[in-house]
Amino acid sequence: MKKLAIISTHPIQYNAPWFKLLAMRGNVDLKVFYTWSQAADTVKDKTFGQNIKWDIPLLDGYTYEFVENVSKKPGSHHFFGMDCPTLISKINAFSPDAVLFFGWSFKSHLKAMHYFHGKVPVWFRGDSTLLDETGSFKSSLRRLILKTVYRYVDKAFYVGQANKFYFLKHGLKENQLVLAPHAVNNGHFSDDKSCNYETRALQWKKKLNIPESQITVIFAGKFEKKKQPDLLIKAVLEANKKRKDPIALVMIGGGPMEQKINEMALVQDNIWILPFQNQTMMPLVYRLGSVLCLPSQGPGETWGLAMNEAMASSRPVIVTDKVGGAEDMVIQDYNGYIFKHDQLEEIVKILEKLNSDTLKEMGLNAKAHSEKFTINHIVNALESAL
Repeated sequence: MKKLAIISTHPIQYNAPWFKLLAMRGNVDLKVFYTWSQAADTVKDKTFGQNIKWDIPLLDGYTYEFVENVSKKPGSHHFFGMDCPTLISKINAFSPDAVLFFGWSFKSHLKAMHYFHGKVPVWFRGDSTLLDETGSFKSSLRRLILKTVYRYVDKAFYVGQANKFYFLKHGLKENQLVLAPHAVNNGHFSDDKSCNYETRALQWKKKLNIPESQITVIFAGKFEKKKQPDLLIKAVLEANKKRKDPIALVMIGGGPMEQKINEMALVQDNIWILPFQNQTMMPLVYRLGSVLCLPSQGPGETWGLAMNEAMASSRPVIVTDKVGGAEDMVIQDYNGYIFKHDQLEEIVKILEKLNSDTLKEMGLNAKAHSEKFTINHIVNALESAL
């Protein structure tokens, strides 16, 4: 059986399900090496300003090892945050047929990529795009650096079209690229009699004193500048001036803009602010609303996996042109809407015309489209490549 080593910083809720599936299918001998040993249990999220501990198992069903990280300032926010002197020897001891790296911009990851280049096939997975490029000298310099880094890569598993274009721009060839679309565990968001998500979401909506029939927009994420939660509030306020039936806005999360968002929400009765919700609550969160909105301006909104989650929950989405996965996930007027990130009037017009019947139909379309983005697709791509 072929062996695959995966190098990642820490357990991530989006990756753990397909790690488990890859191991369970028994076609690949998998071992995951985590390089942020300090994040074995909880992760300090600098934007939320709190420790995050997911309430779903992230280490079940596959073989893994936390490699000792000796960095004086451990973390994924800087190059020297992952310093694992024993990483290469531990990978060698496993004797893999390929090594898949998540991210290159850490000391130990880059060192290992350089070491294994020419010895063992070096695979790479990342979701970067060119959507935030400005054509500056800094961008040009970064491209030169990245072209050097990606010379170590034999094969890259791209998540979508914007990511594919990014890899091609940085020197990788078409025959080095394999589609492994960004995906979530769709099954976690599917409803049935045992979960009863739709009914429970309606009960939650009732507790919040939101009328069952009121169109409700959901924002779920960090209250930070790049996500533009303030733009969404402005847009809802403007749209409600012209609508006969006002839209409700439920904003779920926290972060550096929390005080500002709370102050803005006081302007109208149709805005609710709720705290961060963990993974087991997310199927309810999306069903609390009629549509999800991701109004990001970037930089760094490389995909927007909340789109996948919402669509798997049978909800359409409203996203900006700065959301990396919009091109792949959203078919305009079919399962969602795309608007320009700096055009308030565009999202206002979208919100003005929302109606329940259309949103329900778009929700069914969204659910169907989400099945093109599954963890099975990722696992199939890796097995075929190995």
